[in-house]
Amino acid sequence: MIYNEIHQLRSAGFTNSAIARKLKISRNRVIDYGKMTPDEFCEFILSLQNRSKKLDPYRSEIVSWLKEHPDLTGAQIFDWLEERLGVNSIAENTVRNYVNELREIYHIPKQTAERTFSAVPELPMGQQIQVDFGEKKVLTTKGTFKRLYFIGFVLAHSRFKYVEFLDRPFRASDLIHMHENAFRHFGGMSQEIVYDQDRLLMVSENSGDLIMTAEFTKYQQTRKFKVYLCRKSDPQSKVKIDQVVKYVKN
Repeated sequence: MIYNEIHQLRSAGFTNSAIARKLKISRNRVIDYGKMTPDEFCEFILSLQNRSKKLDPYRSEIVSWLKEHPDLTGAQIFDWLEERLGVNSIAENTVRNYVNELREIYHIPKQTAERTFSAVPELPMGQQIQVDFGEKKVLTTKGTFKRLYFIGFVLAHSRFKYVEFLDRPFRASDLIHMHENAFRHFGGMSQEIVYDQDRLLMVSENSGDLIMTAEFTKYQQTRKFKVYLCRKSDPQSKVKIDQVVKYVKN
């Protein structure tokens, strides 16, 4: 499909750069496909489908991510493979090329979501804490690698931070304990706390109503702080804690 569109646009007088922008693909791909005859292109597609690759065991997961989020970049897929599936032996450039091939085979053009950004007013002191989770592999004294899990807190006004690690996945009881540790570290508790959607806080999503686990709900009602759970398409509401997680990982 893209091969035919490239040649039709070329015949109409469009430049390689203009074709790349219209079809949302790379300029190099436009040049490569433009040089191929129909028979050569068919052989090329067959070689992609029949050739065994390192990422083939994760093909179904990658395709499902691309279908759900067409605007994902190769770098984001690379991060997700490491964080969600534990894949850490494949170069980012290999992932990027593989994603481009899957987009071609499954006809998933990259979509760029246009967003209007404006300055966010500073929140007053004591109003908000942002919270998120992360994972990091560290080298042990035995020369092996071990996965650690961490939770990060940041005060929205001052950017004062608190991070705590565990050597196993979190449970709701761990979260409650770590919230108390963070409050002691900060010297108080904010009026509201912002979270990403996470399985420890959320059991299900029904018509947009987020239902928290009974254990954490009881804790929240006792402490009486407001809870704000971010949607997948709302990254700007927790950008401060995203930077904390990135800092800890790196």
